[in-house]
Amino acid sequence: MIRCTAARVDLAAIRDNYRALAASLALERRLNDDATPIPGVIAVVKANAYGHGAVPVARALAAAGASWLAVADIEEGLELREAGLGGRILVFGALSVSDVEGVFTHDLTPTLSSPGAARALAAAAARHDTRLRCHLKIDTGLNRLGFRYDNLRRTLPDVVASPSLEIEGLCTHFGSADDAESGQFEEQRTRFAAACEVVRALGVRPALVHAANSAATLRDSRVWFDAVRPGLLLYGLVPPPLAA
Repeated sequence: MIRCTAARVDLAAIRDNYRALAASLALERRLNDDATPIPGVIAVVKANAYGHGAVPVARALAAAGASWLAVADIEEGLELREAGLGGRILVFGALSVSDVEGVFTHDLTPTLSSPGAARALAAAAARHDTRLRCHLKIDTGLNRLGFRYDNLRRTLPDVVASPSLEIEGLCTHFGSADDAESGQFEEQRTRFAAACEVVRALGVRPALVHAANSAATLRDSRVWFDAVRPGLLLYGLVPPPLAA
């Protein structure tokens, strides 16, 4: 027998989750009498919004106030644009040379994760006679994507000097924020703080520094910076260790 399986997604709940998180961030700042600005929220809708349906979820999040959405690749960004989604869309993943044009045709914000990607995007931006806004990813120990935290003085100067690139964002990704027993989170946090200083010393003044996924957002307000990047929290899932 073939049975039809369906998943019902409560978009109102997703909107409420976004608003509750934004309110929680604001409340935490007020309770601590903290003069630090309240962080923004980059809403992660990669992988078809974690299987919930990228377009309807993105529309719900935009209605809730999300001005930034984050996706994994150009194709995911294109899907949102073709559905009429405006606002800023950040592409997390690595870009191949064949992907580069999509950044311009669909008004997407790419992440620079290697010197090669930076050169390709700079060349494409020059062809389009534009200065491309992009985010720079620092590899602080996850060893997946990004400019190595301990090699920035060698790899970044050419990127910074490019007249075609504007580094408006600086980011990293924590590999074990959901593991209370691991020391990697603190190690990565310290490395990223040091890397931010190096980047600024090289003349970059990013408008948006971000690092915290859902687990890191719940774990440590020191890594909220200018924005947090929730994924699971938007869909009603609390990551460990707090889930326990």
